[in-house]
Amino acid sequence: MKIAYFGDVVGRPGRNAIIEHLPRLKADLNLDFVVVNAENAAGGFGLTETIANEFFAAGADCLTLGDHAWDQREALTYIEREDRLLRPLNYPGGKEVPGRGSHMFTLPNGARVGVILVQGTVFMRQILDNPFQAIESALESMPLGTLIDALIVDMHCEATSEKMAMGHYCDGRASLVVGSHTHVPTADWQILPGGTAYLTDAGMCGDYDSVIGMCKENSVQRFATQLPGARYQPALGEGTLCGVYIETETGTGLARHIAPIRVGGRLMETCPER
Repeated sequence: MKIAYFGDVVGRPGRNAIIEHLPRLKADLNLDFVVVNAENAAGGFGLTETIANEFFAAGADCLTLGDHAWDQREALTYIEREDRLLRPLNYPGGKEVPGRGSHMFTLPNGARVGVILVQGTVFMRQILDNPFQAIESALESMPLGTLIDALIVDMHCEATSEKMAMGHYCDGRASLVVGSHTHVPTADWQILPGGTAYLTDAGMCGDYDSVIGMCKENSVQRFATQLPGARYQPALGEGTLCGVYIETETGTGLARHIAPIRVGGRLMETCPER
């Protein structure tokens, strides 16, 4: 199975990058399933139903969120109606929290793909339940190679160490563990000893002439002076599409190949062979 995951979409440049490049990539790479982290898509803060539908029309099969899940209040009700949209699994409160943190998708050819989204706790503004304890039941409910053909884990968190630990925790039980949230693509793509593809951070889909997708002038001023400035706004230059591509083994669902995807914008372009 051929799967792609694209990192945090930040504002209009990130949306444009998805809408412009994803349809061609899905066709050229013959992708079976696409996950997009969309938590910063609406002006840098949250997601709206209109934007979500644009991503689905462009070829996304699943959208994940993160610590900005509820920045757009309509997400609280939209997520109840849309199974393809996931919020972090490890919110405290159980059934009182809208939406879901994991879902099994059945493709037209009968293949089944699981997606799990968990949020880390180190250096995060929200302190959710322990993601390692929370993910265990989800992993057990979707055993790779038996009930499902592929499983993607989105680890949304700040600390590299917490992301790496989740990769090893899921090794052999997931097709891909990929980090989101920090908006900077890392160069450590690998297949772990148990057969799980891993990447610490897929990077953002957005304007890289910025500070993690936001206008650089405001961010620099705040860091330099420690004084409050204008409200953060997404940078509006050309967006780069950043993500990761994997191929899985038939039968086991484990990874046999992993490669970065970077298309358009300011970063050096790289894409799996087509």
